[in-house]
Amino acid sequence: MPAAVSKGSKKRGATSQAAAPQSKKPYLERSSESKAKKRSRPVTSNVQEDSADTSDDQEDIVETSSSSENSEVEEQVGDEIDKTEKSAKDPNAARESHKAQRALLEQRKSAKPHSALLTDAKRAWTLARQKNISKAERTKHLTALMDVIRGKVKDIVFKHDASRIVQTAVKYGGQKERNEIAEELKGRYRDLAQSKYSKFLVTKLIRLCPSYRPIILRELQGSVLRLLLHREASGVLADAFELYANAYERSILLRDFYGKEASLFTVTAGSEEEKERSKRGLRGLMEGLEGDRQKRVLAALKDNLVTIFNNPDKGAVAHAIVHRAAWEYLAAVSEMEDEAEAEKLRRELFETCQDVLAEMVHTKDGSRVVREFIVRGTAKDRKHIVKAIKPHIERMCKDDEAQLVLFTSLDVIDDTKLTAKSLVTDIVAAAPALYTSPQGRRALFYLVAPRTRRHFTPAQIATLAETDTIRAKTSKKDDALRASEIRKASSEGLLSWIAEKGADVSRDPGGSLVVLEVMLEAEGDKSTTSDTLLSALATPYPSIDLSNPHPITFPHTSRLYKTLLQGGHFSHSSRTVERAPRWSARDFAVRFVQRVGQENTVAMAQGDGAFVVAALCEQLAEHDEKETEERKTVKGWFDAKTRKAIQDAGGKGVNVLLESLKRL
Repeated sequence: MPAAVSKGSKKRGATSQAAAPQSKKPYLERSSESKAKKRSRPVTSNVQEDSADTSDDQEDIVETSSSSENSEVEEQVGDEIDKTEKSAKDPNAARESHKAQRALLEQRKSAKPHSALLTDAKRAWTLARQKNISKAERTKHLTALMDVIRGKVKDIVFKHDASRIVQTAVKYGGQKERNEIAEELKGRYRDLAQSKYSKFLVTKLIRLCPSYRPIILRELQGSVLRLLLHREASGVLADAFELYANAYERSILLRDFYGKEASLFTVTAGSEEEKERSKRGLRGLMEGLEGDRQKRVLAALKDNLVTIFNNPDKGAVAHAIVHRAAWEYLAAVSEMEDEAEAEKLRRELFETCQDVLAEMVHTKDGSRVVREFIVRGTAKDRKHIVKAIKPHIERMCKDDEAQLVLFTSLDVIDDTKLTAKSLVTDIVAAAPALYTSPQGRRALFYLVAPRTRRHFTPAQIATLAETDTIRAKTSKKDDALRASEIRKASSEGLLSWIAEKGADVSRDPGGSLVVLEVMLEAEGDKSTTSDTLLSALATPYPSIDLSNPHPITFPHTSRLYKTLLQGGHFSHSSRTVERAPRWSARDFAVRFVQRVGQENTVAMAQGDGAFVVAALCEQLAEHDEKETEERKTVKGWFDAKTRKAIQDAGGKGVNVLLESLKRL
């Protein structure tokens, strides 16, 4: 076949039979290691922090021709060579001088510790780290590499280039090689975590060696707080806690927050009993303790948290491990019998961290901590929190956990003028950037239809409801009135946005949901927005421009117009349409007849818009004892000939449309 010949002629020539066959999909030959996960990013940060996957690229940075341990020597010799070139007039003398200097360089290199070992290791490493090689070939090179470094890993791992060599062995090696390296490094993990280069190796071993993970974390135990405030080690702990550790392994890292006395209670370290108790965190630790001991543990936990919060420049405030410790403290304080004492302890912690709350909202526990402060705080406290998070509203709207803080603020704060000015206005202004993501859409939905089951999962609703009991004691305004005021404050801006961009937004599947909820639930005059949406339908159908299809050809957009004509969402449980109290489907139907016109309506009825036209007919025929002008007009559009053409077209919804036409 000519086409086949033409296609084959573009391919590269086949390799000889003597050569090993190359994989057609070399990327499948790479390590079976899954792509590294990343920590959640603070809403206050615009720069990607060091994460676990950063280490994947470390070995690619080093050039095999040189290393840092020799760079200073080479630089000094290079300077001498440059001086010699400038001063020497005799070419032969200069040549001899260069030869002597190079010999000196080689002598200095060979005098360094493990010089021969590193030379051999780099040779094997250069081959093993190639990306497009077969699995068998990589295994051969890795075996050679392990033979070179076996038993010497602890001696060379702190050198920056040697650290990358070991990382390659961990990255591409099997579980046997990984465990072998992890075993060799026992006793040095605390020092490795504080090294600028070796910290990536520790993170790799935590991720890829589950059986050694508790051993590594136990070596870090006792220095967790100091390491959290360490520039290099902080990221290692954050990755381990948030991405890779299980409940028991997290408890190993958290125990340092509870103070030195907490270690005295653990007399069965490593046993199943201790593991089950540790999984419950602070609550499990304090079970069975007397009052004084409980107070000492809480005091130690608070002091350690204060140390972290008083050093915000170290970056530890943004880590999930700190947020977990803070939430455990607040949960324990809330269970105290003395409410006055509990309020005092809660306020002391709030005053310490009130200025850095925006750095905590991106994790589950951090979000819960901030929500606890909002729901239990005074009006002044709530105002301060709103001020702290206001610069980050858009980022918070796009974050699963951070947006819960915004929702709780809208649910709890009685001063709706404050929330309207500081929160609602910013959320509405960010609508063009929010409607394209599920998280952003939820932020817009919450303004007009909070906690609706159509857009919020039962788990999300249950999470938001956790503060409802406390809200009933600390907030005075009626919940329905507060929600109504928030909806009213957001309606004008949302309707103006849809009046301007609604036709384009409704073409997006998620955007059509936002447009629908705003049209049904917002308060105010919706005539302009209705005209914007109907003007899009009034364009010729089918569209002449294939790059810009008619809106009715999109299923989600067609569903939008159908729901608006029905007057609300269809309930599958009751099998009826739930009428939206703030939406007039009747007015929309009248405008539909006036703006879309006969030609487009009939054309849509014979094509993709049968269900939409059927909803139009149902709306015009409903509750009319006598024929109105619009009803009579539409009835005239669909004479016997037109109905026959619709039936012959045989598109989706034809039978439903014909039944609706009979009611006109």
